Amino acid sequence: MVAADGALVAATPYAAFTLPFNVTGQPAMSVPLWWHEGLPIGVQLVAGTGREDLLFRVAAQLEAARPWHGRHPPVFA
Repeated sequence: MVAADGALVAATPYAAFTLPFNVTGQPAMSVPLWWHEGLPIGVQLVAGTGREDLLFRVAAQLEAARPWHGRHPPVFA
């Protein structure tokens, strides 16, 4: 599937960071930890196979410390 605006093609170079976790089946998530000039800066968290619970607990603690719910960049799709 190719996005009409080429977004998929533009994002392809960044997929290399997620590939090892997709292949090994490890749970991973990206969460925004900081905002710079209105844009989120995130970090990718990875846990051992079957440890999604750990990721959700860590993400909940991070969101409690620096809430991101409802924040959107000035321009978003």
